[in-house]
Amino acid sequence: MPETLIPHIDSPLAWSALLVFVTAALGADFMSLRRQGNRIISFKDALRWSVLWVGLAMVFCAGLWLSLDLTDGRALANVKAGEFLTGYLIEKSLSVDNLFVFLMLFTTFHVPLPQQKKALMIGIIAAIVLRILLILIGAWLISRFSWVMYLFGIFLLYTGIKMVVAAEEVHDLENNKLLQWMRNHLTISNEYHGSALYVIKDKVRVYTPLFVVVVLIGVTDVMFAVDSIPAIFAVTNDPYIVMSSNIFAVLGLRALYFMLAGMAERFHLLKFGLAAILVFIGSKMLIVDFYHIPVGVSLAIVLVLLVATMIASLVIKPKSAG
Repeated sequence: MPETLIPHIDSPLAWSALLVFVTAALGADFMSLRRQGNRIISFKDALRWSVLWVGLAMVFCAGLWLSLDLTDGRALANVKAGEFLTGYLIEKSLSVDNLFVFLMLFTTFHVPLPQQKKALMIGIIAAIVLRILLILIGAWLISRFSWVMYLFGIFLLYTGIKMVVAAEEVHDLENNKLLQWMRNHLTISNEYHGSALYVIKDKVRVYTPLFVVVVLIGVTDVMFAVDSIPAIFAVTNDPYIVMSSNIFAVLGLRALYFMLAGMAERFHLLKFGLAAILVFIGSKMLIVDFYHIPVGVSLAIVLVLLVATMIASLVIKPKSAG
């Protein structure tokens, strides 16, 4: 089915179902966070929660397919389900790189485990809000100016190539402009005060290291959202699919972080797979007027690139490991 002939999902019922689903999921995650308290999240627990979040996304996808199959026919149901799965996989894979940056921040600032949980929860909510705003802006731009797709494509090509070129670079927080500004303009304590972002000392507001980490996580969310949002528009320009696949990809980040925290070095080649995905998606956007790559083919290519680099990471040892 040509992309120009594929209708968007604009049913108020569909949007209401998405809102209810996401609100319930966030509520469940928040309640889980409160129950866990200061308990260390084991790899097994994190894996169990990660599987649960992926399962919820698949349940939503199945519900979407079933409702469209009943109301609009099998062809449209297959297309929309394929778009959701492809978008979800792309956003989920790109979010892994985001989590590795979170890990670097938590390690650098020696963030205690309970505070890591709070920072991640704030980061997830911020990521959802930022993505909603950027998706709305992106959808508006594409609906008004078709050539924006070419700009997105060029941007993704540039980002993918830059990711490969800068693969060996080490993040230097000491030269981070935002961190330098905060240190020069804000009173920042060297000690954590529970989950407080600031405390009042001698009538002066003193910010805790957790505040700095949360701000840096927010900026990281913006940077990665700017990279990932154009990528999903290469799969579909349906705001409902773009929104739902993004939100479901972000929802399970907290569990995914604790699952991957001890495995960052094992997947040292994953960045190259993500770069290849961005280059592929950027190229797809640039040739859209000449050749339309089917959603199923896009999904297969993204899967192959991800699996190949993960397997290669396990087979090929990092340089530092000799």
